Amino acid sequence: MLKESMIYGIYPVLEALQTGQNIHKILILKTIQGNNIQQIIELSKNNDIPFQFVPKEKLNQFTQNNHQGIIALLSAVEYYDIENLVPKLFEEIGNPIIGILDGITDVRNIGAIARSAECFGISALYTPATGSGMITEDAIKSSAGALLRIPLARSVQFLKGIDYLVACGFQFVAMTEKGEDSFSDIALDRPTCLILGSENEGIHPKILQKSDVKIRLNMTGNIASLNVSVAAGIIFYLFQEHHS
Repeated sequence: MLKESMIYGIYPVLEALQTGQNIHKILILKTIQGNNIQQIIELSKNNDIPFQFVPKEKLNQFTQNNHQGIIALLSAVEYYDIENLVPKLFEEIGNPIIGILDGITDVRNIGAIARSAECFGISALYTPATGSGMITEDAIKSSAGALLRIPLARSVQFLKGIDYLVACGFQFVAMTEKGEDSFSDIALDRPTCLILGSENEGIHPKILQKSDVKIRLNMTGNIASLNVSVAAGIIFYLFQEHHS
């Protein structure tokens, strides 16, 4: 990991939180204590930044310098709060389309999905703060710069954010092998969330339950399975064609 992609030490990390740095995650030594550490934890909670207690060996993998038991991993992009972003999208777009990336960890897949999203008019992307890939320079390169153009929201309380989107009137369209609906079942006059799950686990059952439409891509090959970024490109394109 490049030195520029992290901040270590109690006071530097505390200052990074206080000044609003784009932090992906904070790693904290399991045995560390003190008022400053507690303040870091509280600021992390208040700013929806995930933190994890880890052994010293884990911290030493990132740097051999004196990290003082704490490292903040920085994101290469700015994250939005979903509850702040949605009103902005409604004002600017009317019926926005949000791509929900549920548990996608491969940063190159995230980059490729963002590239397709930007190409086909997706308004924003929303991911969980934990269990999702860190936005790195590799992700930005894979996205051809799209991650610097399309808003990216995330939340530690991901399912709470999903409930907020439901309350805002979004319809949920899930890409799933369990799907039996068609594009004709999608309402064109409503804001929409297009949901993609991880390749290993698929879409979280609680999110799938909230889905208004469940679509499966019919395939004739022997493999009958697509990389999630390829599936994303297809669903974004087909939705654009259906919506236009």
